[in-house]
Amino acid sequence: MPDTPTLAPALSPDAVAAAYVRIKPHIRQTPTIELPAGSFDLPCRLALKLESLQCSGTFKGRGAFHKLLVRTPGPAGVIAASGGNHGAAVAYAARALGHRAEIFVPTISAPAKVERLRSYGATVHQVGAVYAEARAASEARARETGALTVAAYDDPEVFVGAGTTALEFELQSTFDTLMVAVGGGGLIAGCALWCGARVKVIAVETEGTPTLHAALAAGAPVDVEVTGLAADALGASRIGAPNFAIARERVSGSVLVTDEAVRDAQRALWRELRVMAEPAGAAGLAALLSGAYKPASDEKVGVLVCGANLDPASLGS
Repeated sequence: MPDTPTLAPALSPDAVAAAYVRIKPHIRQTPTIELPAGSFDLPCRLALKLESLQCSGTFKGRGAFHKLLVRTPGPAGVIAASGGNHGAAVAYAARALGHRAEIFVPTISAPAKVERLRSYGATVHQVGAVYAEARAASEARARETGALTVAAYDDPEVFVGAGTTALEFELQSTFDTLMVAVGGGGLIAGCALWCGARVKVIAVETEGTPTLHAALAAGAPVDVEVTGLAADALGASRIGAPNFAIARERVSGSVLVTDEAVRDAQRALWRELRVMAEPAGAAGLAALLSGAYKPASDEKVGVLVCGANLDPASLGS
């Protein structure tokens, strides 16, 4: 039997609530859109939380601010590895709090995300073909400089910050089910930690980025090959161990969607609501539109539109 991590007692809804108090002065309260049954030709009512309007363009700002508020960086500042979104959030938070930032990203990162990193004043290094290689390079650099490492998803101080997305969503709306895109597992760990048994949390990944889906099948985190449309944002090759421990206990289901379904969901969001979403941000809706998750007619589904760092031209007209 493979070793499987257990959920640390200190990780609780109270930790998410405390994180929200800390970060609230530094982040945006992002809006929600309530939609009746029949919207997008779906039988259920929907609530969409536009975390795509968060500072730096994704939910990642929540975890980045939380980490830098509970751990004061030294003169070397902060360092992070990212597909682009986490790095942008760390760079944004570091600039806001007066720290220098060095960010490592893989060569697959979207140019729009790399440009955003630079616009926040970070020193950017593009290293390796995938996130895991960029992360290894960032860790080596942190050992050289003594900079504070801000991990993208498997640091509890980061993912309890991410969990404030669900907390805030519940302050604004009610829902039976919450659709959450999964990369390394930070967002779903934090959201599941907050929601507990009140809400059915459904993990959504693309077929090319099935880190949690594969781990649940194996009973432990495993390495997966990362490919496809959402690889820059959902492209962790292995789910974080503490994230998996929470997901295994508290996530109600895991579904996979195709790249085509994600692209269709991006276009639907733009066509129907004039909401821009990057592939990861549209994954939750893609699971509904494609039938990967089939809601009941009396079910209200919350969808996290978790990011919008993309080239607007990619959506068409």
